[in-house]
Amino acid sequence: MTTREILRDRLRRAIDQPGRPSSDYDLNPCTILPEGRKLRAAAVLLPVSLEPRGARLYLTKRSSRLKHHPGQVAFPGGKLDPQDADVTAAALREASEEIGLPPASVEILGTLPNHETVTGFDVTPVIGLLTDTFEPIPEPGEVQEVFTVPLELVVTADRFSIERRRWRGDWRRFYTVPHGPYYIWGATARILRSLADRMPK
Repeated sequence: MTTREILRDRLRRAIDQPGRPSSDYDLNPCTILPEGRKLRAAAVLLPVSLEPRGARLYLTKRSSRLKHHPGQVAFPGGKLDPQDADVTAAALREASEEIGLPPASVEILGTLPNHETVTGFDVTPVIGLLTDTFEPIPEPGEVQEVFTVPLELVVTADRFSIERRRWRGDWRRFYTVPHGPYYIWGATARILRSLADRMPK
């Protein structure tokens, strides 16, 4: 098998692993969620590229001017629009808009279980393997920076730690997996931890 085929196989095996949806509340079991809450459907793309230095995952740093989650590390993605056929179409559209990734350059491998955020979104993580190299073009209104991290960093459970901070008067615990100057935490880190827990060695 080629290096690309091995990578594709590992990711597909991870996707095929059984598992339940995750949430921002996983590490905070005392949180009481309101009954009948309505979540907004959203999708994010986990774009993986195979480069001479190894497999890399593309991430973004959100603009500091945004109202929600300014300056945080995130996957390209967002809420489903009426014209989106499904979550995969939404993830590809958002990645095209936010980082200039052509949908035709992505081989979709599958999805991970959904993730519920504290901001009321039901997020479907879509995993895609890039078929071509591309030069990221950050959308200036939303994205401050596009960068990559080693895939092995974020699919190794031992690399994650748990931290806490005050949120709305209570202590909130969350996963974090920092890389250099980038502080990856919250929903992004939780989704990556979900992938790491499924990833074959």
